[in-house]
Amino acid sequence: MANSYDPRTSTGIPTEQVGSLPRPMKLQEAYAAYDAGKISFAQLEAEQEAAVRDSISRLEATGSPVISDGEQRISSFATYPLVDTLGGSGLGGNLAPDGQYFAIFADGHHRQLPRLTGGPFRYRTYAGDMLKKSIKMTIRPMKQAVIAPSMISLIYPLDEEVPGYPRRRFEEDLCNECEKDIRLAFAAGAVRVSIDFTEGRLALREDPRNPWTGRNMLPYFVELVNRVVDRFTPGERRNIGVHTCPGGDRDSVHSADVPYHSLLPSLFRINAGYFLIQLASERDKESVYREIGNNLREDANGIPQMAYIGVINPLNPRVESAGEVRDALIKAARYIAKEQLGSTDDCGFSPFSIDEKPNYGSPDFAREIAFQKISNRVKGTRLAAEQLGLV
Repeated sequence: MANSYDPRTSTGIPTEQVGSLPRPMKLQEAYAAYDAGKISFAQLEAEQEAAVRDSISRLEATGSPVISDGEQRISSFATYPLVDTLGGSGLGGNLAPDGQYFAIFADGHHRQLPRLTGGPFRYRTYAGDMLKKSIKMTIRPMKQAVIAPSMISLIYPLDEEVPGYPRRRFEEDLCNECEKDIRLAFAAGAVRVSIDFTEGRLALREDPRNPWTGRNMLPYFVELVNRVVDRFTPGERRNIGVHTCPGGDRDSVHSADVPYHSLLPSLFRINAGYFLIQLASERDKESVYREIGNNLREDANGIPQMAYIGVINPLNPRVESAGEVRDALIKAARYIAKEQLGSTDDCGFSPFSIDEKPNYGSPDFAREIAFQKISNRVKGTRLAAEQLGLV
C-alpha cells in the first residue's frame, strides 16, 4: 500500500481538498427522479458519470497536486456505506430509516441516519468502489475521503441493545469494515485517504433536541477511530488524514459555537499522519493556530503529524484571493512549524448529494465558484511556500 506521492512537490507547502464538490442541478434532479421511480439506476449513473468527468477535468485545471472525484456518485459523505440515495433507495435489510439525527443545523434543518435492527453489520458500498471508476479518468494523483467509525456507530441505538447483536460485536464489525474501506481505497489507487470526523466537534455541543450530543462521546469517538488507524503501519498512516469542521450543509453549520480548545487536544490523540482543519470561517484564527501548534505531535506512534489549515470558506460565495491564502499561511507559520503546515478548504463544498447552496443562489453557481476558490488556494499556497523558503 506504500506510494511515492510527495505532497510538497508542486506547491512547497502541501495542499489538499477535503472531498466533495457541489453536484450540478441536473444531477440533483436525477437523484430526485430516481427516488421517485421516474428514471432507472442506469440513467442516474450516467448523470453521475458526467458530473465526475467534469469535476476531474476542472480540478486538474486548478493545478491541484492531488484531486478527488467530488463525491458525485454517493448519497453523502456519511451515508455512502449504507444507502444509495438520501431518499432511502438501497437501504439494507437490517437498517430502518428512523434512526437518530446525525446533526441539527443552525438554520433548523437536520440530517438523519438509519437505525440498525440486526447483525452482522456490513457496508453496502465502499469508497474504493467509486474510486475504481474515477481514477481511470485522470493521470493526476487522487485522494479519497471515507467516513469515520464514530459516525457510523450512531446507527446503533443509544440506550437499547439490538436483539442478538450486542454493541461489542457491532463495534468489532464496524472497525473491520472501516479498515477495509481505507485499504480498498488505497488498493484502488488513492495516494491519500482522509477520514471525515465532523461529529468530533459536534460531540461537545449539548443539544437537547439531539440526545447523543449530551453523552460525552468524544473520548469514545477518538478511541474508535484509533482502533482503526492503529491497524496501519507508520508508513501507511503518513497518508491517512482526519478532517474536522463544524458542518457545512446547505451553507449552514452545526457546532461552530464549540471552541476549538475543547476539541484539539483530543483530536491530536488520533494517530493519523495529517489533519484537515476548518479555520477560514473561524473568528479567532490566531488562538486556534496557537492551540494547534501546542498540541500537534512530532511523534504520533512513529510519524510526525501535519496540520492542513482551512484557508477557503465553502459556505461563502466570496472568492478568497491567492494573497489572502498566502497571508493566512504565513500567520499560521508563527505558531505551527512550517514543516508541519499545509492548506485545505474548511469543509467539502457539498457533503450531501442534495444541497441547494442557498448562500450562492444555486448549486451550479456554487460549483463554478468552488473551482475558482480551489485554484486560488493552490496559487496562494505556492506563494506562502516561496515566502517561507520551502521551494
